[in-house]
Amino acid sequence: MSQPALIEYKQENGIAILTLNRPEKRNAMSDAMRAELVEMLISVRKNPGIRALIITGSGKGFCAGGDIAGMKSRMDADPATVGFNGWERQQGVHYAAALLLNLPIPTIAAVNGSAAGLGADLALSCDFVIASDTASFSWAYIARGLVPDGGGMYFLPRRVGLARAKALIFSGRKVAAEEAVALGIADQNCAGDSLLKCAVDMADEMSSGSRTAIALTKSIINHSYEMSDSQVFAEGSKAQGICYTSSEHRASVQGFLERSKEGAV
Repeated sequence: MSQPALIEYKQENGIAILTLNRPEKRNAMSDAMRAELVEMLISVRKNPGIRALIITGSGKGFCAGGDIAGMKSRMDADPATVGFNGWERQQGVHYAAALLLNLPIPTIAAVNGSAAGLGADLALSCDFVIASDTASFSWAYIARGLVPDGGGMYFLPRRVGLARAKALIFSGRKVAAEEAVALGIADQNCAGDSLLKCAVDMADEMSSGSRTAIALTKSIINHSYEMSDSQVFAEGSKAQGICYTSSEHRASVQGFLERSKEGAV
C-alpha cells in the first residue's frame, strides 16, 4: 500500500495549491517533505498555466517547524560529521526558501494553525500571508540553542522592522492571528472555514495583471532593500524594455486605442 503524499497538489483555474500533509505531526518539515516541496516548486515554476500559488497545511496546524526525528538523529550522529552534514542540510533548506521567494508568480501562505520555526519562515517566504482565526506564529529557535535558519532573519525584519524582529526571535513568544496582522507578520485575518476561499480570492486579484510585468516587478522589488536607487532604476529600465515587447502590453495598448476610437475612454 503506497504512502500518502507528504505534500498534496491541486490546480484550479490557474491557481496551484500545495497542502503540507503530515497532520499527525502538525506538518513538521522532514527532509523528505522538503524534497517534495522543492520538486513541486520547480514544477510550478516551469508551468506557464499556473498564475499563482497557495501553500497551506492539513489538519489543525500549518507547519510545526523542523521534524524532531531529524533533530534526534543529529544528536546521535558521529560528532565529527555533524558540522558538515548540518551545513549540507542547510543548503537544502535555503534552496527551498529561495525557490519560493523567487517564483515569478504571486505566492500566498494560508496559515490554518500553528506556524512555528521553519513553518513561520515558510509562511514569510511567500509574498502574502493570510491567517485563520486559529493561526499563530513563533520563532523559538533560540530556546533550542539555534538561530532562525529557514529565512526568518531575512524575512521577519522586512515585515515588522528590526527591533520587533529581534524581540520576537529572542523571546520566541507565540503571536496570535490578530496581533500578527497588527504587527505586519500577516496581511489579513480570515475565519478558519473560509481561509482557502480568502486565499483563492487574493490569488485571483494578485495574478489578474500581466504575468510578464508581475514576474519582472517581483524580481526587482524582492531585493530593493539591498539596492541603491540607481540600481533599482537601472533594473526597472531593463524590465520595462522587456515589457514593451510583451504580448500582454501590446494587447493592452491595442485595446485602449480601439476603445479610444469608439469614444469609450
